Amino acid sequence: MKKLLGALPVLVLLLTLCPAWGVELPVQAEAALLMEKETGQVLYAKNEHQTLEPASVTKVMTLLLVMEAIDRGTLAYDDVVTISDYAASMGGSQIFLSPGEQITVEDLLKGVCVSSGNDAAVALAEKTAGVTELFVEQMNNRARELGMQDTHFVNCTGLPAEGHVTSAWDIAVMSRELIRRHPDIRRFTTIWMDTLRDGQFQLSNTNKLIRFYEGATGLKTGSTDSARYCISATAEREGMELIAVVLKSPTGQQRFEDAKTLLNYGFSTYGLIHAAPEEPLPPVMLGAMAHRWEVLRQENAPLRAVVNGRVRSVGEDFYDEMIRRHLPEGQTKIANIIGEVLGREKPGIGDVWLAERIRQMLSTGELRMLREDRERFYRSVVERT
Repeated sequence: MKKLLGALPVLVLLLTLCPAWGVELPVQAEAALLMEKETGQVLYAKNEHQTLEPASVTKVMTLLLVMEAIDRGTLAYDDVVTISDYAASMGGSQIFLSPGEQITVEDLLKGVCVSSGNDAAVALAEKTAGVTELFVEQMNNRARELGMQDTHFVNCTGLPAEGHVTSAWDIAVMSRELIRRHPDIRRFTTIWMDTLRDGQFQLSNTNKLIRFYEGATGLKTGSTDSARYCISATAEREGMELIAVVLKSPTGQQRFEDAKTLLNYGFSTYGLIHAAPEEPLPPVMLGAMAHRWEVLRQENAPLRAVVNGRVRSVGEDFYDEMIRRHLPEGQTKIANIIGEVLGREKPGIGDVWLAERIRQMLSTGELRMLREDRERFYRSVVERT
């Protein structure tokens, strides 16, 4: 089993594993991707940047914006929503809301997460942003913030619309943001069966993995005639949560089989290790910058890793060998540059840590969201590559 080696409080990869897309898996979907939640490491990819229709998997972004509004305090679970004529007019999957009906945000979230209700999604969008047009604009803005370069939303439901596209990569990115930042969403995505309207309306989860796959935690299914069958499936075992994205699978059942293939591969091949110094480290200055960083350094922060099934301290020779074998050429160059900035003869483990963090932030768009002094340092490193 390959181990994803992380450090608290933020888990990041210390050693880059062999490229995931070299693996052949019997996935019949047009596009697919498997990602580990904490590190954002991609473990498998197939046509991951191909733009395709996501159908109701779109609602992952709808849910993200709603949960962010709840966190900000501008929306609450017990807020009552009066259903508009427009929301009630939605076709496709629905919970059959009526114009003028009053229902709580919590019940609307159930309607979206369990039954994929288009009417419930529109009602939440209107409650969050006032009108759906503004909500969709917010969806696209949030997608840009997350670095979702393959994505353009036209509506909040995923109903067929010209130009409404995304990719397996982007779906994994927004799914990760939702489950990592808003774990409370599990209260809804793990429901197998429930009711609304005082037991008068039955809900049954469109995601059959919730009932039939060990550790399933969500997340969202979708299907239309043109998008075919899609899913962003999440599952957790032994403290590691994986995100399996499947787009344009030929049948509804094959969509679930593809997702299970990805998840089974991830859980059988990878594990997550929380590696950290036994004692807190003092802040380390980076060059002439006045910003202090908590940097893992080989000389004063020996880590522990599982090697041949045994927990052992990791010494300099071990890291040198792992860096030589597994660190891609481009990342090695970044690590060397960081080492030079810090006045070292060769990159230490802290430099590899920073190099991996840079790579992750460039791929997810997170770099744009950093504090100015940190961004300036990272950009100076990248420019020299």
